[in-house]
Amino acid sequence: MFVVPTEFRAGPFTRAEALAAGVTPRVLEGVQFVRLHHGVYQHRAHVPCFADELRAARLALPEGARTTGITRLQELGLDHGPRAPLHFVVEGDHHLALAGVFLHRTVAMPPEDGTGASAEAAFVAYCAEARVIDAIKVGSALLHSDLMDVVVLEALAIEQPWRRGCAEAQWLIEHLDGRCRSLPEAELLALVRFSGMPQPEVNEPLELADGLVITPDLWFPAWRRVVEYEGSQHQEDRDQYTGDIDRYAAYRRGGVGYEQVTKELMRNPRTTVRRVHRSLVEGGYDGPAPEFGDLWVMLFRRLSDVVRPLNPSRRR
Repeated sequence: MFVVPTEFRAGPFTRAEALAAGVTPRVLEGVQFVRLHHGVYQHRAHVPCFADELRAARLALPEGARTTGITRLQELGLDHGPRAPLHFVVEGDHHLALAGVFLHRTVAMPPEDGTGASAEAAFVAYCAEARVIDAIKVGSALLHSDLMDVVVLEALAIEQPWRRGCAEAQWLIEHLDGRCRSLPEAELLALVRFSGMPQPEVNEPLELADGLVITPDLWFPAWRRVVEYEGSQHQEDRDQYTGDIDRYAAYRRGGVGYEQVTKELMRNPRTTVRRVHRSLVEGGYDGPAPEFGDLWVMLFRRLSDVVRPLNPSRRR
């Protein structure tokens, strides 16, 4: 059996690269290799990672193709959204059908760095497809991590209004909050805001009576109530778990009420908001109860349907 060179065992490669290295066409089409795209292969034993999938697509796409949308944001480090299909953008009227790849065509390439669209341009493309709540989460996370600049984002939306997703991104800007330290925190804040509840302080240091300073996720000073999101790491990480015990004990000593919101609870947004409202009432809040009307429903609709409900004109 033909001994496969090491470089063809570790990731995708082109047919031309293999032939140039002495791999014969017969071996390439045999049992040792798998064809990923036209002219692109990998060794059968290789388990591809996300970077491999991107490389395979790039090898099969036109040279000028760049990652965009959620794929580009994931490439930049965002841990959210589906990994397939991969989203690429190319200038011109290219019609290619690649398995697991969605190729967006444009009359002019968005700002890019030679690898993918800029974070701002990728987010604009994402906004054309995303629900309102998902776009808020993703945009807030990008701002918090300094991957995206809101001034650059707004300028792009204003200067290139014809680009698909620009109107949606411009509408969304006022709802983004880079103070949120995680996607779930941004989601929780959006639930509170779109239900008409009082506006909390977000990740602001809170000094308790004994001098201890804690930074709660959401802080409602008028009613001395905090809301903390607790993901799985709060249960799986022992240091995090014991730290949580100390933090909640400090809240109790300082006369601060708290509501713990888990990822399981977040699966029911209305129940989550009702829990927050109940906690505020226990602290003396006597304002309006949360509302689950049109504004709330908007949060779970596709952003493009919210921004352009009466304007289904063709978008490039």
